[in-house]
Amino acid sequence: MDKRLQITLWLTWAIISPIILYLTYQIWPPDIAGGSVKDLFLFLILMCAVALMPIVVNGTPVFFVEGVSLAVFLYFGLFAEMVMIQFAMIVLLLRLRIGWKDLYRYPVNFLMFMIISLVSGAVYEWMDGGHGSQELTLWFIASILIYVVVSLFVNHLILNNIIWRYIYKRKAPFFSRDFLWEAFAASIVSPFGFILYVLYGQLGSLALFYVGLPIVVISIMLNHYYVAKHINVYLQKASEVGYQLTERLKVDDVLDVFLEKITDMIQVDYAYIIDVMDQTSLKIIRQIEDGKHKKSPEKSVSLNVGISGYVYARKKSFLFHKRTQWNHLSKYIPKAAQSMMAFPVFRHQQVVGVVILASNKRRKFENHQLMIVNLLIAHLAVAIENARYHEETVKQSIRCSLTGLYNYRFMETELEREFQRIKNGTLSQLALILLDLDHFKQVNDMYGHQSGNEVLTQLANRIEKFFGSKGTAARYGGEEFVVLLPETDRNAALALAEGLRNEIAGKPFLIEQDLEGQSKQQIFITASIGIAQAPFDADDALSLVRHADRAMYTGAKQAGRNKVAGYTK
Repeated sequence: MDKRLQITLWLTWAIISPIILYLTYQIWPPDIAGGSVKDLFLFLILMCAVALMPIVVNGTPVFFVEGVSLAVFLYFGLFAEMVMIQFAMIVLLLRLRIGWKDLYRYPVNFLMFMIISLVSGAVYEWMDGGHGSQELTLWFIASILIYVVVSLFVNHLILNNIIWRYIYKRKAPFFSRDFLWEAFAASIVSPFGFILYVLYGQLGSLALFYVGLPIVVISIMLNHYYVAKHINVYLQKASEVGYQLTERLKVDDVLDVFLEKITDMIQVDYAYIIDVMDQTSLKIIRQIEDGKHKKSPEKSVSLNVGISGYVYARKKSFLFHKRTQWNHLSKYIPKAAQSMMAFPVFRHQQVVGVVILASNKRRKFENHQLMIVNLLIAHLAVAIENARYHEETVKQSIRCSLTGLYNYRFMETELEREFQRIKNGTLSQLALILLDLDHFKQVNDMYGHQSGNEVLTQLANRIEKFFGSKGTAARYGGEEFVVLLPETDRNAALALAEGLRNEIAGKPFLIEQDLEGQSKQQIFITASIGIAQAPFDADDALSLVRHADRAMYTGAKQAGRNKVAGYTK
């Protein structure tokens, strides 16, 4: 938050608070008998005890002092309730461990609850509800109900329309989740406050034990209920994310889905997925900073560096509540980060990765979140392994194991797909280049089949590098290769083929060892290339290949080899 706004908030509180307290005391003086000061102190202790057990809903702390403050208000008046609620707020904020950067929350909450007390109390006084021991008339009970409802709505009105909108610059619906929780808590705790008021009038301070203890117990129960409900929501989300991860068949998709879902579910400022490279170094492969995806650095780091190295070495998860706990391990985490969770990713009982989640807020994460993310990371590890297996299976089915290019089966399917696009009108033309190495049998006979394989592998690399993203290359069989060029006319295809011919003929191929045991020889090889183009030369996939093959043999091979020829009817 801007420092000017923080200073303004503190000054506003320092000026307005004394004025409100003074006017409240003058207009509605407290009704405190001499023997009641001790009881007021006991009420204050009870309120502070309840304030130690808040629940946090969407970043908003909800606590259950209404039960005690209602009894204080009804018996001792508005001024006593207003002062005691301020002390309870101090205890609450200390319990939440507000850091130096968030100290402005003190004046914000002090002012908010002072205004809530003032408005709801003024409405009650206007209705002439009365204080001290009162007869339980219908009007008195109605006044109490209106006081509770006004307090609830003013609380949420200030929180939603002023604090969230103008201080935190966030918009939220009026009937939000935290409002429903506040209403639910008020409906349970307020009746106990009324009972405490009635019994205090009859039993004195003994009523604090009979009713105060149940209020504390209810606060504890509501706290545990909310945490359990919160964990259940996390588990449901984790289950959904797990299903989505297992549905992905590519490793990149698995990583992207995981990062998207985990940052949405946990609401973090920073997220990193780090890969263990050959058990020798660590490399960031995905990262989010300040809610934005960032390009991962190319450089890897040593296994013993930073938080990731710390997690890798110890093979367990860590939860840090503030930066001082992990600052000595910091390597690449931004300086604004405070809270952090770090997790190892296991596969076959080995750490193969590290996941780091961090927030700019202190004590942002809780133990149950550590458990949930651990569960999700187990899903992640399984999903990555399944995706890698699927990718490898697909690769083996569509790739040539020697050259790494697509194989004959894939090229047939791709050709049919491209012709379907021509028929649909989404592709206007398609060129096919078919090349065959000249006298390749002599290479195998003279240097051996292993050397021949080396030549084929190097040729495949040259073809891929030459065409790049312009076309799709495949090994069609033996020493024959095919390149598909979408949206390429005949002249452009002939020019590309001529460039490829020069690339093959103009540079020697290196073979490591020939049949006679001589190492690293350079040999020159040429290729004959045929071109056909659809839809002008062929109406179907088979005809296009056949015509390119014919152009290669009649126009290139029979013309002396090391030539490029286009199909002619």
